[in-house]
Amino acid sequence: MQLREWELDLLRVLQKDSRLTYEDLSKMLQVTKEEVEETVARMEKDHILVRYNSVVDWSKVEGHEGVTAMIDVKVAPKRGVGFDEVAQRIYRYKEVKSVYLMSGAYDLSVTVEGRTMNEVANFVSDKLSTIDSVLSTTTHFQLKKYKHDGTIFGDYEEDKRIVVSP
Repeated sequence: MQLREWELDLLRVLQKDSRLTYEDLSKMLQVTKEEVEETVARMEKDHILVRYNSVVDWSKVEGHEGVTAMIDVKVAPKRGVGFDEVAQRIYRYKEVKSVYLMSGAYDLSVTVEGRTMNEVANFVSDKLSTIDSVLSTTTHFQLKKYKHDGTIFGDYEEDKRIVVSP
């Protein structure tokens, strides 16, 4: 679908802050509130706008335990379906938060969340590695999150220096 420039701007703004009102969006984009409402409704219907998310810093929630692992998966693609069939089998597990087809040494990058490292390890050994097309896995446990989807985590002071270029 070919989008107008202001519609692309609308997507960029919503990706940063989906809590803005239609009135605020119309002022920012210099279009009517009705145009924003109609465009958002159309983009939701066409699955361009798929979901609205909140970003939570779980490290600040007392009593919350959990681990995230990024798993590199080497796959033998199947004739006629390539990587799609195995990717679909993987993303259907409730533990899986994302699956990406990658270039490089591994074929798929899988993000998994669990309560403990042992729970994630069991997922890899009992479910992921037993899939027919999976040849090998490499698991990387996330130790600390500094930035995710453009959001900086932690109590880091913002750099207020003026940018100077030659």
